[in-house]
Amino acid sequence: MNIRLPFIKNAPLVAVVRLSGAIGMAGRGSLSDTALAPILEKAFRRGKPDAVALEINSPGGSPVQSSLIGSRIRRLSEELDVPVYAFVEDVAASGGYWLAASADEIWADDSSVLGSIGVISAGFGAHILLARQGVERRVYTAGDSKSMLDPFTPEKPEDVARLRVILGDIHDNFIAHVKARRGDKLDGKADLFTGEIWLARRATELGLIDGIGHLRPKMKERFGDKVQFRRYGLRRPFLSRFGASLAQDAITGIEERAAYARFGL
Repeated sequence: MNIRLPFIKNAPLVAVVRLSGAIGMAGRGSLSDTALAPILEKAFRRGKPDAVALEINSPGGSPVQSSLIGSRIRRLSEELDVPVYAFVEDVAASGGYWLAASADEIWADDSSVLGSIGVISAGFGAHILLARQGVERRVYTAGDSKSMLDPFTPEKPEDVARLRVILGDIHDNFIAHVKARRGDKLDGKADLFTGEIWLARRATELGLIDGIGHLRPKMKERFGDKVQFRRYGLRRPFLSRFGASLAQDAITGIEERAAYARFGL
């Protein structure tokens, strides 16, 4: 236990918050603003840390949850005057990069995957299968767009057009966040917002991150060899430790595995 005593010069303290997994996905270990709020509050306030370091390993997820978590990090950092450093492990893509961009500096391993500054919506269409099986779909709505993109009815061009507008607006929000956070560090000549991904060295050249670096060496470089670390992160729900949520955990695991697979991980 590290005790911060008044009138005695304590060793520098860095609070380490682990952000690992898909964002906003229901189930064990998912990253959401509700789940992370008490963790981030403790990390920024407990013991008056000299900095907060984010360990990020996320393929992305909900744009809303990414924004809420990132905004909370910024509010706490500015309110308490605590700098934030992000350290990327395997991947910080899409919403994962949104979280990383909420830090004042971003560092990564040589082989870390970064970027994917875009928005995706995926679904399926089963109306032909239903017709072949002799199943008739019956839907009644009040409002012409209430059943937009129903997977059991043929796709409508007007529905796709509406969806593209929504995706475009979310993409604009993502781009604005990255530009606001990275500013003049970004390569102004490169198109960084196509959804492309890069390894860390190329991401450094593009200004998406600040360089190659790992958490402990970098924090010792900044705060000295005597720097101390206090770790925070999500814990498994009590009942899930005894198998009470195995089904949900299995589904979440499959979905999360698919999200990481998009980046070859």
